Amino acid sequence: MHAFGEQNGLPPDILYMVKLSIEELLTNTVSYGYSDQDAHTIEIQIDLKSDKLDVRITDDAAAFDPRDAKEPDTKAALKDREVGGLGIHLVKGLMDGIEYRRERGRNCLILTKHFGR
Repeated sequence: MHAFGEQNGLPPDILYMVKLSIEELLTNTVSYGYSDQDAHTIEIQIDLKSDKLDVRITDDAAAFDPRDAKEPDTKAALKDREVGGLGIHLVKGLMDGIEYRRERGRNCLILTKHFGR
């Protein structure tokens, strides 16, 4: 992703937000989406247009729509907070759009980030 961003002149802050979002979502998929030790496939496709970047992540993990994830209580004291949920919360704040659908037994997530060059 870093090389792609540099080759295509993406602003460093946009590149950082997209990379962090991908990392958070992939960590969740690998950590919570599979109940076995079998080999699985995760595909990432990047579509760059003049003013936006779409990242499509497709996986064969358990069905999960991150848009429906419970919002974490960020105002509660750390000791009183439930574990989890901050990564998705972060992604929702960093990205301009998140689309989800289940297609042929696979999760398909499309992240959109707008920018001006």
